Amino acid sequence: MRTHRIAAIPADGIGKEVIPAGLRVLQAMAERGDAFRLEVTEFPWGSDYYRETGRMMAEDGLETLRHFDAIFFGAVGDQQISDDITLWGLRLRICQGFDQYANIRPTRVLPGLTSPLRAVNPGDIDWVIVRENSEGEYAGHGGRAHRGHPEEVATETAIFTRAGVERIMRTAFEIARGRPRRLLTVVTKSNAQKHGMVMWDDIAAEVAAHYPDVRWEKELVDAMAARMVRRPDSIDTVVATNLHADILSDLAGAVAGSLGVAPTANLDPSRRAPSMFEPIHGSAFDIAGKGVANPVATFWTAAMMLEHLGEAEAAQQLMAAVERVCADGVLTADLGGRATTEEVTQAVIAAIRGANA
Repeated sequence: MRTHRIAAIPADGIGKEVIPAGLRVLQAMAERGDAFRLEVTEFPWGSDYYRETGRMMAEDGLETLRHFDAIFFGAVGDQQISDDITLWGLRLRICQGFDQYANIRPTRVLPGLTSPLRAVNPGDIDWVIVRENSEGEYAGHGGRAHRGHPEEVATETAIFTRAGVERIMRTAFEIARGRPRRLLTVVTKSNAQKHGMVMWDDIAAEVAAHYPDVRWEKELVDAMAARMVRRPDSIDTVVATNLHADILSDLAGAVAGSLGVAPTANLDPSRRAPSMFEPIHGSAFDIAGKGVANPVATFWTAAMMLEHLGEAEAAQQLMAAVERVCADGVLTADLGGRATTEEVTQAVIAAIRGANA
């Protein structure tokens, strides 16, 4: 029996509700047969840990996490603590510390869900957005001077390296090559940003020469946002910078029905370090602690983690159970339903066990 060591970090807000739900569903999958088992270690890092220790995670946290096969992450953010402390102290510290440079965000309208777009039905949208996750606009370079004075200035420097752009392009072309349509859209803003974005375009063309079986095209980010709404059926695989893909993938989640169903994987494709899997909905302060958070994004994220760990069949079975529950109308309020987090979780576990029977 294969054993996978999972580091669970619920962290903040609804992460403390959906990660335990996700672990229960994963355990139900493991109990289906004798293919694999999970060894889960939970870490209390996050904003409450910061209030107690002055740190978002343990000082040796990265070295501790390095020995796991994958990281299952909830959400980070707190209304009383500055975002630059919470995000950079935990999520980005892990992503950048482990060079998880490929952020993968699939989008589909699941059975039983309704897209806010007219005439879009389940199955009509099937996208994968590949986000550069290590540099770009979120590189952290810049600063502030003359604080508190009329001449105060802040700089935010986007960093684009040939190595960083080339490797995310290769990742995106590989993903596009493995999909039926073999179509990749490279998103930039090269009409206005004439250095970094033009380099993105140039490197895309260079990498494309090694993938003659993949059709590719360029699109400006503002035009891409409009295209996602007006011509969603024209999109397959998308690659964009850290900032641009961050915005577009949130739009994609909304188009699919709710951010509550949107998963993501922060991958180190070289597997030198563990990859991290998280739903993208954030801490959701307004509903935290009420038991109504949508766990579907977490379950889909768990399926992506299983696939990364080599359990492709289990990943497919888990998604089949999730789709069955959604199709049956067991939905949380963000999707127009009345089910609680616990009710959706129980329904998915029942679907897993029913399929096993």
